Amino acid sequence: MKKGYWVVAYRSISDESAVKAYGALAVPALESFGARFLTRSTSRLQPHEAGMQLRTIVVEFDSYETALAAHESEAYQEALQALGSGADRDFRIIEGA
Repeated sequence: MKKGYWVVAYRSISDESAVKAYGALAVPALESFGARFLTRSTSRLQPHEAGMQLRTIVVEFDSYETALAAHESEAYQEALQALGSGADRDFRIIEGA
């Protein structure tokens, strides 16, 4: 079975406290689905081309279906509510090769 991934690139952050509140809720919500954080906001980042010097998060799940289910879960939806409009993000759920 192919793994599933979340790839989240932040474009801008307008409310750092909302991002922190989101993280406090999102991390345990995703870990309950077996998520493994391959990068976090403290990871080193070297942007190229149109890349931006903002946080990029990569999360691995055992399957694409699990990655989708984690996003739709009640706990993660609560985290999204905490984030609100505090950040503009490019968020993708993808299936591994």
